[in-house]
Amino acid sequence: MTSTELERMGGWTEENEEPAEDPPPKTCWDKFHTTVSNWMLPSDLRDTYLERANCLPPPIFIITISIAELAVFIYYAVWKPQKQWITLDDGIAKSPLTYIPEKREEAWRFISYMLVHAGVQHIIGNLLLQLLLGIPLELVHKGHRIGLVYLAGVLGGSLASSIFDPYLALVGASGGVYALIGGYFMNVIVNFKEMVPLFGIFRILVILVIVGTDVGFALFRRYISKVAGPRVSFVAHFAGCLAGMSIGYTVFSCFDKNLIKDPRFWICIAAYSAFVIFAVLFNIFLSPVP
Repeated sequence: MTSTELERMGGWTEENEEPAEDPPPKTCWDKFHTTVSNWMLPSDLRDTYLERANCLPPPIFIITISIAELAVFIYYAVWKPQKQWITLDDGIAKSPLTYIPEKREEAWRFISYMLVHAGVQHIIGNLLLQLLLGIPLELVHKGHRIGLVYLAGVLGGSLASSIFDPYLALVGASGGVYALIGGYFMNVIVNFKEMVPLFGIFRILVILVIVGTDVGFALFRRYISKVAGPRVSFVAHFAGCLAGMSIGYTVFSCFDKNLIKDPRFWICIAAYSAFVIFAVLFNIFLSPVP
């Protein structure tokens, strides 16, 4: 067979090859999940997420918590008016949900305080933060992991407040919100190169602006504001952030791994448990509050 015949056969083959099919156009959900993966995950994990991305189950935990917090706020502000539209009032301070040092033997208060907020600006800030960050995180990591991080921040916040600010009451979901922020912040820092440097810098700046504004407002309300009413501790912000930077980072960095088999997770849980035990013993035997 001559080279001319081979060329003709090759040309015939090429002419009769079926053209490659164009990939199907991306739907709105595809674009949404792509955006979520870009914000929440380093580049080497995005394809894995997109292959199995769906909204089943939907972000039930963060939505349920947000609805519960909003319902409690409306109850005290509308059906049981306590001037909660503006700031914390005596009625809120007497709520069975608020953490009150003198009633710390009622153990549920160390968790339930997250449902009560000191004014409309307080709850709006917390809801915006936890919905904007919590929903994408829960889509990626699912509700049981988000719930673990969030509640670890809430409990850690109240226990830390009982030690470092023992005379003050505590309200708001800032401990849980800051746990989510702390875990996400650590992921951005550790995976900075994989999250595109400019984009990573933008994320860090956004987090710092939001946290700086919220903490600044908390400090103002704690030390400067002359508004009448009981003072509220802000220690939960920092304790929640620390919980997120340890437990939260470990949980969020195990997107495609079995969390139970990660030794970092058990180290964080052991350290957190030691803190909880110490805080409980402090409240029983060493607290200056009777």
